[in-house]
Amino acid sequence: MNLNASSAQSFMPILMFGLVFVIFYLFIIRPQNKKQKDTQKMIEALKKGDKVVTIGGIHGEVTSTKDSTVIVKVDEACKLEFSRSAIATVVVDEKEAKAAKEAAKAAKASKKGKAAATETTAPENK
Repeated sequence: MNLNASSAQSFMPILMFGLVFVIFYLFIIRPQNKKQKDTQKMIEALKKGDKVVTIGGIHGEVTSTKDSTVIVKVDEACKLEFSRSAIATVVVDEKEAKAAKEAAKAAKASKKGKAAATETTAPENK
């Protein structure tokens, strides 16, 4: 009996350490990795005409892109070259965002409609 109690006591710290690691992973590491991937996708998708805000707070429009830099038009006579990693966000016009959401909903609805049509016609073919 004494042997079982000592082995259970030595197992508890390992279990607690594992539980703490799982909590850190779920609440800190995983969301941070997801945010980093989203930021990387945004940086790779930069194109001419995008309105951006840099990490320094400068607002402008991308006039050209290179491998590792973008040229941002800040004013009629002022163009600045930034590293791609210096772009914090791409500003989306409300009208464009609304149109994109509607297009996504329509695409989703058409996929559901096609799937439902496939399911209903599949048994008839047999």
